[in-house]
Amino acid sequence: MSERISLQDVLREYGVPLIRLNVTASPEECGQLREKLIAIRNLSQSKEQGYLEVACSFYIDVHDIDRYLTGELPSLAEIYAFPEDVKSHKEE
Repeated sequence: MSERISLQDVLREYGVPLIRLNVTASPEECGQLREKLIAIRNLSQSKEQGYLEVACSFYIDVHDIDRYLTGELPSLAEIYAFPEDVKSHKEE
């Protein structure tokens, strides 16, 4: 099961985030993703677990989907950004 860091833990460990992005999905989208993740587990005879990896490296697994669908989690994932994460970019 994935463990999610709480906002209180984020504040304690890293300070106040500049922004928080929530990842949400419809029940239908969750169902489709859940089926694909379960299929990976079933095909590997429970030796592997399916998860969704995104460039910013947060993970959504079956437990996250189940907890989101039951209302236990307000979103599928949260991304926190802090002032030190803001960089300048010069176009060439």
